[in-house]
Amino acid sequence: MSRQYVTTAIDYPNAAPHMGHVLEKVLGDVVARWFRLRGDTVRFQIGTDEHGTKIARAAEDEGISPKELVDRNVPIFKDLYDRLNISYDHFIRTSDQQEHWPTVQELWKRLEKAGMLEKRSYTGLYCSGCERFMTKRDLDEEGNCPNHKKPPEEVTEENYFFLMSRDTDNLKNLLTKEWDGESYRIIPKSRAQETLALVDQGLEDVSFSRPKSSLTWGVPVPGDSDQTMYVWCDALTNYISGLGYFTDHEDTTFWDDANVTHVIGKDIARFHALIWPSMLKHSDVKTPDQLLIHGFLTSEGEKMSKSTGNVVVPDDILEKFGGNPDPLRFYLSHEIPVGNDGDFSWKRFEELYDAKLRNEIGNLLNRVLVMLVKEGGILGDIGDPSFITAKYEDYSADMDSFRLSDGLQIAVQIASDCNKYIDDRKPWALDDAEKLGVLSTLAEALRHCALALLPFTPDTAQRISVQLGVPYADRMLDKEFVITKEMRQFGGQKDWKKVGEPSILFAPLS
Repeated sequence: MSRQYVTTAIDYPNAAPHMGHVLEKVLGDVVARWFRLRGDTVRFQIGTDEHGTKIARAAEDEGISPKELVDRNVPIFKDLYDRLNISYDHFIRTSDQQEHWPTVQELWKRLEKAGMLEKRSYTGLYCSGCERFMTKRDLDEEGNCPNHKKPPEEVTEENYFFLMSRDTDNLKNLLTKEWDGESYRIIPKSRAQETLALVDQGLEDVSFSRPKSSLTWGVPVPGDSDQTMYVWCDALTNYISGLGYFTDHEDTTFWDDANVTHVIGKDIARFHALIWPSMLKHSDVKTPDQLLIHGFLTSEGEKMSKSTGNVVVPDDILEKFGGNPDPLRFYLSHEIPVGNDGDFSWKRFEELYDAKLRNEIGNLLNRVLVMLVKEGGILGDIGDPSFITAKYEDYSADMDSFRLSDGLQIAVQIASDCNKYIDDRKPWALDDAEKLGVLSTLAEALRHCALALLPFTPDTAQRISVQLGVPYADRMLDKEFVITKEMRQFGGQKDWKKVGEPSILFAPLS
C-alpha cells in the first residue's frame, strides 16, 4: 500500500462549469478511484481559482462584489461534481484567507529570500482572456491569441518577476534525467517532448504580480501593498496550501511521503511542467511526481462556441439520462484516451449507450438473472472461465499505466464474451444441471465485469452487483473498499450462494 495525492486544475468560476471541466474531473476521479481500489491511501483534491481581472469584471458587470460572485458560483461547481460522483476528499478555494493565503504569502517570501523575485518595469503583450502575458511565439500567424482569436494588448507596468530563466538547465535535467534525485514524469510522453522544446527555445522570466490598480482582486504581495499576486504564485500553490504548508497545521504526508499526480489540461501543461517545479525547488519543497495531461473536447468535430451554437451543457446530458452520471462518465472514458483530444457527438453518445451499456451489459445482466431466478436463484458450480478473453492482470496493467480507455474496453469485452458464450451454449436448451452451471458461470463473469467498471461507472457497478446478490455489493462505493485477491479470482466468492432480483439497468432512450 502506498500514498497517492491526486489533484486536478482548479476551475475559474466566472461562469458556469463546462464540458472541459467535466472531462478533467472524471479523469481525475477514475484515477483516484482506481488507486483506492488497488489498496492505496488516497487524497483527491479539486477546487476553484477565484482571483483575477475576469472575476472582477464579471462581478462589476452584475453590480456585485467579486466575493459575492464567487460565493454564488462556486456551489454550482460543487453541486455538479457531486452529481457526477466525483469522489474528491477536499475542495479548496483560493479566496479562502484562512486556508490558502498563509501558504501563498509564505511561499512568496521564500522565493524572495532565495533571490528568485525581482521588481522591474515591463512592457508586454497581455491577453485579458487568458489573463497572462504572452510572447510573440505564443501567438498565431496573424498575431492573435490562439485561444481567443484576437491580438493581445501592449501593456507597460511595474511587476515582480520570477527569474525562471536562471533555471533552464535545472528544468531540462528534471524533465530528462534527474534533479536532486527526483524526476518529473509527464504523461503522455509527447507532452514531455513539447515541454522540452520550450526549454530548448530558451526560458523567460515570468510576471508574478501586477499593480493593484490593474489587479484589485487577489492575494496582496507581502511587504508591497501596491502589488497583487499574479495567477501563478496564487493558483499553483493550491496543491500545497490544502495541506497547510508553511503553517502550524502543516501535514506533509500526502506530499513528501506520497506519489503526487497533477491531472491537468494541455493548455496549462507548460506552467505545471516548468514554473511550478521551479517555484517548489527554490522554496525547499519536493517536486511532484507526475503530470497526467488530457486534451481538449470538441463538439461535433468543432471547437465549442456560443456563436456556432454547439456548446454542450453538462446539465443537459444529466437530464437526458434522468440524473444518472454514468453514461457521461462512460462516454468520456471510453472515447477519449488519456492525452488525446476528443469529440462529443450526440449521435455517437446515443449509439454507445444503446450498444454497450443498454444492450451488451444491461440486457446481458437481465437475461442471465431472469433465467437464474427461474431456476430458483441459487447458484450452482462455477465452470471454466476460458471463454473470457480479457484477464484482470491486463486490466490492472492498463489502469496502472493510465491507459484508462483500454482498461474500460476490457470491462466491456467481458460482457461481449458473455454474450457470445450464451449464443454458443444456449443455456435455455440444456438440461437443468448443465443450464445452472452455465448461468452461474455467466453470473460470476458479470461480477468481474462490475469490478472492472467500478472506477468508471461506480453506481452502475454497484447496481449490477446488488442484482447479482454479491456479498460485498453494499460496500463498493465506500472509499475504503479494496478489490481483494479473492475478489479477483474466478470463483473466489465462496460465500456467494444466491442472486437477487433483476431490474432494468439502462432504460431505452425516449
